[in-house]
Amino acid sequence: MNILLIGSGGREHALAKALSASPLCDALFTAPGNPGTASHGTNVPLDVADHAAVIAYCREAAIGFVVIGPEAPLVAGLADDLEAAGFRCFGPSAAAAQLEGSKAFTKELASEFDIPTAAFARFSDLDPALAHLRAAGAPIVVKADGLAAGKGVVVAATVAEAEDAARSMLGGGLGAAGAEIVVEECLVGEEASVFALCDGTHAVLFGTAQDHKRAFDGDEGPNTGGMGAYSPAPVVTPALEEEIMARIIRPTLDGMRARGTPFLGILYAGLMLTADGPKLIEYNVRFGDPEAEVLMPRLRTDLLAAMIAARDGTLDTLEPSWSDHAALTVVMATKGYPGAVGKGSVIRGVDAAEAIGGITVYQAGTARSGEDLVASGGRVLAVTALAPSIAEAQSLAYRGVEAIQWPEGFCRRDIGFRAVARERG
Repeated sequence: MNILLIGSGGREHALAKALSASPLCDALFTAPGNPGTASHGTNVPLDVADHAAVIAYCREAAIGFVVIGPEAPLVAGLADDLEAAGFRCFGPSAAAAQLEGSKAFTKELASEFDIPTAAFARFSDLDPALAHLRAAGAPIVVKADGLAAGKGVVVAATVAEAEDAARSMLGGGLGAAGAEIVVEECLVGEEASVFALCDGTHAVLFGTAQDHKRAFDGDEGPNTGGMGAYSPAPVVTPALEEEIMARIIRPTLDGMRARGTPFLGILYAGLMLTADGPKLIEYNVRFGDPEAEVLMPRLRTDLLAAMIAARDGTLDTLEPSWSDHAALTVVMATKGYPGAVGKGSVIRGVDAAEAIGGITVYQAGTARSGEDLVASGGRVLAVTALAPSIAEAQSLAYRGVEAIQWPEGFCRRDIGFRAVARERG
């Protein structure tokens, strides 16, 4: 069948490679895609916010299945409109996508269905929010309720910092995303990501990962969309996996179904592993980026078949298979990220990096300028290695980084440091 993949980032390059390898895929189209996705199919210059245009293209290209990569189209209801037009789709409805689209929605769901998470309060007016912050003290977490492109969470070390965040968000600094805020206790522990494939009734564990949000080595600097990741997450033991599925993932699925908004798609749980057990930090309703870049190289199951099973409600027959190897990705970003960055700098050496063996360079913020590959955004490349251990994958990934000639780029040099230390005892 013909497949349409929605999106243009490193996640979509990773998904495109996996989808195009499926025997069920006759042709892959990516809208709008990037130079990386073009190597696995055909890029289509669609405005994915124009749902009528997407549907018209699906009819024109005889699309048999649509995979929606990013969160914004899901929250905007693209899956609903595609299904209503008769096109099978991987991704939740707009109602179910509120799990990512509204922090307050998720916190209330967790409260209603006894899902462990941080204590919270929600505010749409500044004065009560400030009073709460002063009474609670720091450290404390301030979150914009809506989608804020990774800029809506402030882990405040002082009350003054928390007050500034609340003023900024409620004052319109993040637009509609900050019209309401959620204030949470600051959980202590190690973070991990757990993914579950869901068909509305059944949930199947679909990998674990850990990422690095801070821009600089040693987890210093501003928060970013992610500077690297590795999979599997060594801290998530088999016993902990089952606890997370039993106490967090399955109750969420049951709660969404009970509310009449069943969740179909990939549920990405950001967790804090506390002394009191795993607690939910937040949900995403799509594969993470750069987490997709470390999950896809390890996946041995047909991704397209798994997605179709999720959409069709037959996940109870699926047992995903994974490589025993570890994957680690190093994000190369334009200097200045996560602030303002320049565009158009030339990148060379991607082919040389991939020629090393065991390395895939996923493209995110790239474009073509004549024959040149150029940077077109903040996070630009995800240099990914697959190897028998995280330490070996780390070493191999940085060999790949060294092969890339891009003076205008930078990366962290310590991706995976906690896992490597854990491996070495």
